[in-house]
Amino acid sequence: MDNLTAEIAEGIVHLDAGQWNALNPSGNPFICHAFLSALEESGSVGSGSGWSPAPIVIRDAGGDLKGALPAYLKSHSQGEYVFDHGWADAYERAGGRYYPKLQIAAPFSPVPGPRILATDEATALNLLRAAENVVRQNGLSSAHATFVDEGQLALFRKAGWLIRAGTQFHWSNDGYASVDDFLATLSSRKRRAIRKERAAAQANVTIEILRGDQIRADHWDAFWTFYQDTGARKWGRPYLTRAFFDRIAATMGDSIALFLAHREGSPVAGALNLVGPDCLYGRYWGCTEDIPFLHFELCYYQAIDFAIAHGLARVEAGAQGEHKLARGYLPVSTWSAHYIADPGFRSAVEDFLERERFAVEREQAFLEELGPFKRG
Repeated sequence: MDNLTAEIAEGIVHLDAGQWNALNPSGNPFICHAFLSALEESGSVGSGSGWSPAPIVIRDAGGDLKGALPAYLKSHSQGEYVFDHGWADAYERAGGRYYPKLQIAAPFSPVPGPRILATDEATALNLLRAAENVVRQNGLSSAHATFVDEGQLALFRKAGWLIRAGTQFHWSNDGYASVDDFLATLSSRKRRAIRKERAAAQANVTIEILRGDQIRADHWDAFWTFYQDTGARKWGRPYLTRAFFDRIAATMGDSIALFLAHREGSPVAGALNLVGPDCLYGRYWGCTEDIPFLHFELCYYQAIDFAIAHGLARVEAGAQGEHKLARGYLPVSTWSAHYIADPGFRSAVEDFLERERFAVEREQAFLEELGPFKRG
């Protein structure tokens, strides 16, 4: 790399925000400097979390960023949503040490987006070679880039990384002028079911949508309660600290949409979304009362309303969830890329991925047939 140097930085918070964001022209909020720095500054990643920031960067002779990977040294496989626990078990049964590994990701965020931040192919490939060197030189088992934007897969393939397919459920805005326009595309049975669910959910609550500085400290306190409850049930403990939400409120307020449900004047449930240039990203949900269909209303239906009202192309409502299908969210492919250092282990993983990919494709075709839309 003529006049360029590759290095592991201490953390994204120490890198120039303007230079980092210039490498992310997509505007994906989960890979922006403010989001990733908030994770570090709030202690959501770092000491004790199992996510040690290790961004790999390429600088020019003047020290300016020319490329970057949002990378972390991982001592476990939690908070990734692309599951490799079976790989870890198999490798360690064979006498290897799977952890630590190198993870290239937006932590705790199953959101597709760019994982290689570079303006040209040569720099992108050099970043992947640098990641491979980190793995080999430090005796790591592997490197993993999760929820890779489909447009970057060719780079990983060119570098020889293994590609893994997965499935999420996204809602697409087909130029709808109103929610009724969207509902009109559904079968009559599905349309009636959605209207019934929405009426039941809204019967005893009022819903407000808050943006930016409309979100006060008491709103964040209420949402933190909701988030803690969900985190405790799903993961044992919440991944994010309370300070994280204060940080993004201060630095990313315009990108936040908080949906709150109130009963008798008190908040009882909430859904936190980030707003990208063409997408609403549903991320965190929780409640203190079990109200029928309220989860669907806040996380899926209100998101559709918001996307139509704001002219957004799609809603990405998080990982997994076949229950989203009946609500207009269709299966789409997600992708990850994997560098396995040990040749024998790589061969075994490659064989597994080929068989898994075939199963994913068959399942997606089956799910498409179950979609709620009218048949032509």
